[in-house]
Amino acid sequence: MLLVDNAYLFMHSILQIVNKYNEILKYYYSFFIKTMITIAPENSKKHALQTTELVLKASVAQRVFETFPQQTIDNIVRDIGKYVYDNAELLSQMAIEDTGIGDLQDKIQKCRSKSAVIWNNLKGKKSRGIIGEDSEKGLVFVAKPMGVIGAITPVTNPVVTPMCNAMFALKCGNAVIIAPHPKGQRCAEYLGGAFMDIVQKHGGPENLVQVVKNGSVETTQALMQAVDVIVATGGGAMVKSAYSSGKPAFGVGPGNVPVIIDRDVDLDAVAAKIVTGASFDNSLICSHEQCVLAPEESYDEAVAAFINTGKVWYSADEAVVEAFRNTVFHDGKLNPAVIGLAAWKVAAAAGIGIPETTRLILLKAKGAGAADILCKEKLCPVVSMLPYGSFEEALAMAQANLEAEGKGHSAVIHSNNEDHIQAAGLALTVSRLVVNQPSSTSAGGSFLNGFSPTTTLGCGSWGGNSISENLNYTHLMNVSEIGKVIENKRAPASPAEIWDS
Repeated sequence: MLLVDNAYLFMHSILQIVNKYNEILKYYYSFFIKTMITIAPENSKKHALQTTELVLKASVAQRVFETFPQQTIDNIVRDIGKYVYDNAELLSQMAIEDTGIGDLQDKIQKCRSKSAVIWNNLKGKKSRGIIGEDSEKGLVFVAKPMGVIGAITPVTNPVVTPMCNAMFALKCGNAVIIAPHPKGQRCAEYLGGAFMDIVQKHGGPENLVQVVKNGSVETTQALMQAVDVIVATGGGAMVKSAYSSGKPAFGVGPGNVPVIIDRDVDLDAVAAKIVTGASFDNSLICSHEQCVLAPEESYDEAVAAFINTGKVWYSADEAVVEAFRNTVFHDGKLNPAVIGLAAWKVAAAAGIGIPETTRLILLKAKGAGAADILCKEKLCPVVSMLPYGSFEEALAMAQANLEAEGKGHSAVIHSNNEDHIQAAGLALTVSRLVVNQPSSTSAGGSFLNGFSPTTTLGCGSWGGNSISENLNYTHLMNVSEIGKVIENKRAPASPAEIWDS
């Protein structure tokens, strides 16, 4: 490790002192890479060759980038977000072509809204050097980079997740390596090239943003073991692998968002919000609404409110519901063939014809939690619905769903009763309770709430995650504390002063 650290410092010195002599730099850099690959263990070479080179290049770039001033870093981060905003149509079309899932117009909206809200949250925030002081405690806070961030991105979000990861990483002076799902490879490479054009336009170093090519499970695992920090957004197995890599990691858990409709709300307004959230991008967002719980005395009225949106197809016929149950789930697991499909295509797979204008399929379930598999996460426009009696029963049903899947993620309540809102917040094992908003477009942060804008939603210990809040740029910086003696502060004069009330 000492040899590697010295080599990094050596390369950093070359970059700073003789940057204008490109041919000399390339010679030394090439020699450094070849040497490191040669000394790698034989059994790790197959999958380590690419990741070793990526990480070494990123480390050299990062050590240069960490010397950049706050304003230049912010200009780069802003321009990355603005690029996605300005090219939303192109990038969304590319995502649809490559993955075959999702809704084009929603992806365009997602590119624009996420890039805007993330930058709006980042701008003006200090992330380099001295970032704050607590004069009462005699502390000064100094932000320092973490190094090379490995960003594992899912097929469900091949544009906005790499953008978010890159913006957070670079905001704190880090380098980032994006490891995309194979179906998101073209999107990731296109974005990586565009982001590097922006970096270099502002005088930044080569290889600050890189993309794994022709990735595999083994390559991703090798990358996770080589970077300094991992941000893992995707399936449970991959997130578990990230936490087992031996490196600091931020991961997510599965969603399975229960929605409680309280008795004091406008059902038409609530139905419209739930449809907006649950159908967004063909229900690919992990925070989208999964099961609606409505008061038993107004259950039929709530169903009518959904149907009156003109976007919902409903059935309580057990034979029909069973057909969807067997289509959406195979052997107790979500059927990957229906993920991100339009509602009418999911229905067609179940042998049922519905209007192609339908955005959401609403089905009456047999019961909450383990009583019906339809109360688990469904990454397609199918939502279950159940009546409840008392509000306490609604909370118990919501928790039963979370116990089946999605514990630690999110829940929603539509209510004007502050006592009920607080009761839900206290009772449910979720990291965020979304109140009177569409969940999929709000849980990850919006202009109208205080959740940190992100694409990585922590699920706490309930979901096997290291954080319970939304991932933010602050998670990707080290903070050194400078501690001074507090003026006019005295220590307790006796044990009694400490222990006696």
